[in-house]
Amino acid sequence: MNTEDTADLEQAFQIRIDKEEKIEPKDWMPGEYRRNLIRQISQHAHSEVIGMQPEGNWLTRAPTLRRKAVLLAKVQDEGGHGLYLYSSAETLGVSRAEMIEALQSGKAKYASIFNYPTLSWADIGAIGWLVDGAAIVNQISLQRTSYGPYARAMVRICKEESFHQRQGYEIMLSLSRGNQAQREMAQDALNRWWWPSLMMFGPHDADSAHSAKSMRWKIKRETNDDLRQKFVDQSVPQIDVLKLEYPDPELKWNENRGHYDFGELDWDEFYAVIKGDGHCNRERIQHHVKAHEEGEWVRDALKAYDAKKKARHAA
Repeated sequence: MNTEDTADLEQAFQIRIDKEEKIEPKDWMPGEYRRNLIRQISQHAHSEVIGMQPEGNWLTRAPTLRRKAVLLAKVQDEGGHGLYLYSSAETLGVSRAEMIEALQSGKAKYASIFNYPTLSWADIGAIGWLVDGAAIVNQISLQRTSYGPYARAMVRICKEESFHQRQGYEIMLSLSRGNQAQREMAQDALNRWWWPSLMMFGPHDADSAHSAKSMRWKIKRETNDDLRQKFVDQSVPQIDVLKLEYPDPELKWNENRGHYDFGELDWDEFYAVIKGDGHCNRERIQHHVKAHEEGEWVRDALKAYDAKKKARHAA
């Protein structure tokens, strides 16, 4: 295909994007659009799967049977989200094995938030409220992303994540209305998870390598900084209801902007975690590798069963 033909295809592709038409797997798309989607969707899938670990750490220590059942259901949901997303990425021509290899080798990233440890039961509440809350702010706009399989996967994921956020906030509400030790536990969790939650939206727009093209192709619908501001604006009134102290002394309402002002993030910490130097980076990947290797016999059994089924059908 010559340069002129490619330019015509790219122009027609952009017209479809501008008209809000969904791009489907068999449609022509620029190679960079495909690569950008594979990177984003696989990173999203990795985040869901790795995100099972910090909460799974508390399944045996949840304070009541009800809490245990709810947390177990939530962790199962996150595994399901990973499967939806891996399946969406596979429609772009990348295999599940390739994506997992990229994760385990460090080539692919996942959300930096999941490299922080869960030190108390209140951390499970903070993750549900803040981490899933931040995810929802981002994922609501992804229901309108330009790639059809990704957009459709996000519809169900957003519905389930909304329950996860409520579950987390309910834990924080119970602790904040409990005894002194419980209130202190809730405050400590809020203080530790606030800043990493803000970092989930990524670097400032000017420092984001992929934002411009992702916005033009409508893979992303809102910028990192706009999404971060939305999250702060919705979260501060919730802190007020909990009657906890603000985790950021610079948090205050700005009448002129119509938004809450907040302090600058520790970008050195953000980039250190992204590069693999977070509290639990190595532990998270090692656990994933171990689980993947131990589950190999299950994958082999499924392949053998599928091969026998196809052989019977052929006979």
